[in-house]
Amino acid sequence: MRPRAVLPDTLHRSKPLRLHGRSVAWLPPLLLLVGIMVLDANTSGRFRIISWLVLVPAVAAAICGVLGTVALAVLSLLVYGVMDASWPHEYQNGLPDFVLVVVGSGLAALACSVRLRAERRMLHMRDVAETTRRTVLRPMPQGWGGLDHAAVYLAADSEARVGGDFYDIQPGRHGTRLLLGDVQGKGLAAVEAAAALLGTFRESAYHEPVLTTVAGRLEIRMLRHNGYSVALGRGDSDRFATGVLVAFPEDTPATVEVVNFGHEPPLVVTPDGVRSLPPGDGLPLGMGDLASAPPPVLRVPLAPGETLLLVTDGVTEARDAAGDFFPLRDSLTKALARDPRTAEPRRLVRFVRDGTLDHCGGRLGDDTTIFAVRRRTVGAADAAGVADAAGGSR
Repeated sequence: MRPRAVLPDTLHRSKPLRLHGRSVAWLPPLLLLVGIMVLDANTSGRFRIISWLVLVPAVAAAICGVLGTVALAVLSLLVYGVMDASWPHEYQNGLPDFVLVVVGSGLAALACSVRLRAERRMLHMRDVAETTRRTVLRPMPQGWGGLDHAAVYLAADSEARVGGDFYDIQPGRHGTRLLLGDVQGKGLAAVEAAAALLGTFRESAYHEPVLTTVAGRLEIRMLRHNGYSVALGRGDSDRFATGVLVAFPEDTPATVEVVNFGHEPPLVVTPDGVRSLPPGDGLPLGMGDLASAPPPVLRVPLAPGETLLLVTDGVTEARDAAGDFFPLRDSLTKALARDPRTAEPRRLVRFVRDGTLDHCGGRLGDDTTIFAVRRRTVGAADAAGVADAAGGSR
């Protein structure tokens, strides 16, 4: 089964069978009860199946609420009494089977109560996970920071909903900056590190005029977080994070500034093809003390209409059954030749998502983030505004 590509803003809670907005969860056990009655009435006295009524509350316990289960259990007992009494005495099942139905009904009601309690607990835990996800990977409005953007996050653990991948766009006093990264490791420790880095990025990217300072603050934050973890006895002193920090300067709309912290270099996707940005030689965040100099800031061209594609290693290291990696760049080149509109952020993210999942058969070995951005042109912004207005007038 494929992981869900887009997580909803609110969780879809489990609901009973519904028809025209009304619950019909009681219908299957009721049909079972009627079926047992009909079969018992049309069998010989030597082969009675009325005791099978014990199955009715058992089925109700799996799909109905407690009250519905109890109601069907009581109905089963009444039907048992009426149907069994309608046979001659020598063919009646009598008290033993009646006790069986009583005991089965009681156990079914108990099982239903336990099921509902477990469901409430599970939904509560999913709510917590969803809140955590929205805190780390906050939703961003269209046009945020003057960028057209699209992103998808796929957790390797479909129930976890959030992991060590992180991304964000932060408009500020000195232009818009974005950050995408991947914390080493998994679990809540990786989520905590990602949240710490995002918090630092959101503040420093807004206030600091120089991208090198933002990069330095991220490195310091990673080291401080590791020290804090060690002080708690967790032993995470060597945790690190790869990442890409990108700035969109306001004074040079045809260029971007990039700092690469040991991450896969972004791709520039245009209707005419694909090219890679220079890889840079920065070390991952948390390992800066091993380098003789901070990672360089690369100034590279990015023309209007060109899309910047950033992915985590869940894409680049996705393997098929033969063990081959997903050929991201070749796949994009072929897709653009077929349809140049694939370079649009939303189409691009959708294509990479589907291609990755198809390549690995839906079995992701790592958390996967796909993030596409490009500068928003005046025409695109106006068109989006018209679409929003039209949507609001419906």
